[in-house]
Amino acid sequence: MTVTAPNELLWALIGLLLTIGGTFLEAFVTNPPWNWSDQGVQTVSLGVTYQIGAVLLAGCLGGKNAGALSQIAYVCLGLSFLPVFTQGGGISYLKEPSFGYLIGFIPGAWMCGFLAFRMPRRFDSLSWSCICGLLTIHLCGVGYLIISHLAFKGTGFEGLSLFQTIMKYSVYPLPGQLVVVCAVTVLAFVLRQLMFY
Repeated sequence: MTVTAPNELLWALIGLLLTIGGTFLEAFVTNPPWNWSDQGVQTVSLGVTYQIGAVLLAGCLGGKNAGALSQIAYVCLGLSFLPVFTQGGGISYLKEPSFGYLIGFIPGAWMCGFLAFRMPRRFDSLSWSCICGLLTIHLCGVGYLIISHLAFKGTGFEGLSLFQTIMKYSVYPLPGQLVVVCAVTVLAFVLRQLMFY
């Protein structure tokens, strides 16, 4: 199953808007519903935003081209001084340790979209495509950290060692990102059932 060109452009635009909005929207979970009567509704931060969820959702619903196009537009907007990144924007963002992950959004969204439309439309297939997309993002991010660390002659970002930087930007956020991936998988599965593709 493929997505038509007009739908790809629509999903690319939606993916761009969701990524920008998701950048500034922190992800939370609530306590289990069966505890609401005793404890009330309590929220717990996952320590991440919905940004990666938006990247993967664009791929799951729009396909590889829409996913990649939305993220190319996002990175270009951020590098052109529009404050769409977490800490603003501009060409100086190339020196940020998180920039490799932002670049990783492009192949990550492409990979997610490629697998989402290559395999049968099932829950486990969409889950696998999201996990592969997330893994691609992290591989690009870690690669950028390693190259930057070597280029700066071991000084590292923020005075941290390479190991500490990888832990901060890849390992610590991973549990929260996996919860967001679960939510994206459910949402993408339901929406694709409703849209019949």
